Amino acid sequence: MNNITLGQYIPGDSWLHRLDPRIKLFSLVVLLVGTFIIPISHHLIPIISMLVIFVGMMLLTASAGIPMKKVINGLRPIVFLLTFTFFIQLFFITEGTLLASFDFYLSLASVLAIVFIIFFYNWTKKYIKFKVIYFLLIVGLIFFVQAVLPYLSFYQYKLDIYDQGLLRAGFIFIRITNVIIMTSLLTFTTMTTDLNYAIESLLKPLKWIKVPVDVIAMMLSLTLRYIPTLLGETEKIMKAQASRGVDFKESKFKDKVVQIISLLIPVFVISFKRAEDLGNAMEVRGYVIGAKRTRIDLYKIGFTDVVSVIVVLLFLATIILMRFI
Repeated sequence: MNNITLGQYIPGDSWLHRLDPRIKLFSLVVLLVGTFIIPISHHLIPIISMLVIFVGMMLLTASAGIPMKKVINGLRPIVFLLTFTFFIQLFFITEGTLLASFDFYLSLASVLAIVFIIFFYNWTKKYIKFKVIYFLLIVGLIFFVQAVLPYLSFYQYKLDIYDQGLLRAGFIFIRITNVIIMTSLLTFTTMTTDLNYAIESLLKPLKWIKVPVDVIAMMLSLTLRYIPTLLGETEKIMKAQASRGVDFKESKFKDKVVQIISLLIPVFVISFKRAEDLGNAMEVRGYVIGAKRTRIDLYKIGFTDVVSVIVVLLFLATIILMRFI
């Protein structure tokens, strides 16, 4: 549960924490647009651009005082997606120069070895500190046993690694990583109330067409705020049930279904209870849907904010220019 970083705020006094939330949200949108419009081509320029963005995100993380462990934890839930996407590109992209070719066998020996590796991984992963690296090593081991155990083979396939497949796989891998880091940096350095103000300010032009911007902003900010809260409550329930003898990791599939149901019911009850308490608290404080609201903190655009906007706009202009060169 601690691997989910979305919605978590890390208190700090860095320049990124002090940046106007409207500027941070606007900069995030511009950076995401720039990241996604970088074209996948046959040259090294796109992947070099992605690596430059990745280095920039690492520098921003360090300058904001965000622990690198938090960033890595945010990538853990998508390790399987990243690995799957990487190998899909290697298997199906057959353009460019052939770099290497490997023969793999699905045989009785290799299938038994794979089953053993999967059981061994599930048994040992809770004792391993660096789980991401361990997972990648296990994936490599699964392909290795298919290459060296052809005995009693009933299916054979070949993996041809082309330079374009490798470039595209690396490009998509780094792009997804950059997107996760960018969005995590926003929530790491911005409180929920500030994020609500930023969303409402940037969507204010939609009020002209009668869109309830303030309500939408409040809903989004509350959703982001309660993701880590509900995950924390879920973790407490899991620990409470584990103290009563429930094992969520080693149980059989049938038992896991029952355990998950017994976990979801109290989570839903807590969710409704918290929603009711939140509604009462907002009502006591005079919150009225659609009514004009005042704020204690009034943000003003400063020099750092202007420089930040100029930098991200130059970044976007550079990416757009690259598409026409």
